[in-house]
Amino acid sequence: MFKLKKFLVAITAILFLSPATAMAEDLTITAFKGNWRGSAVSETNTSVTFPLTSRDIDVRIAPKESGDFDITWRTLMRQKGTADKPEEVLKETTLTFFRTDRPNVWRAAVSGDALAGDPISWARIVRQTLSVYVMAISEAGDYDMHVYKRTLNGLNMELDFTALRDGAVRRTAKGRLVLDGY
Repeated sequence: MFKLKKFLVAITAILFLSPATAMAEDLTITAFKGNWRGSAVSETNTSVTFPLTSRDIDVRIAPKESGDFDITWRTLMRQKGTADKPEEVLKETTLTFFRTDRPNVWRAAVSGDALAGDPISWARIVRQTLSVYVMAISEAGDYDMHVYKRTLNGLNMELDFTALRDGAVRRTAKGRLVLDGY
């Protein structure tokens, strides 16, 4: 009876620890492959008229055999115009990322001179989250940074976006996307 209890305790420990061990490992970029569509709610402290808005979001992540990847995201924003008739503005960004010597860290193919006002970008994967960073330095020397965290959660992708200016949060957006083919 004592051996049976030890056996059951050992099996239970293995079952509980195995998923935790698997979850602790970083995903590869291929796990994020596909066309993702969804919506998000954006909150800002810089607009009295539009402190809270909805956004429609499309993200296409295309890994390459080399380990590099392309990412395109489109955001349909409703944060200009009047509160009763907001204007829709579509923004689209495409970046190509190349692997670096660091595991799960990529640099953008086009990263300019930050002090000349050109944006610099990089990406990384930690566990189930692909983060893309885009930063630019103004003429006055302050910086704007956009951080896009895309986390795989079951069949969904959760978006957590933050826009910072010199460390102060200007805008956030949180949403959920679903895989829409590839």
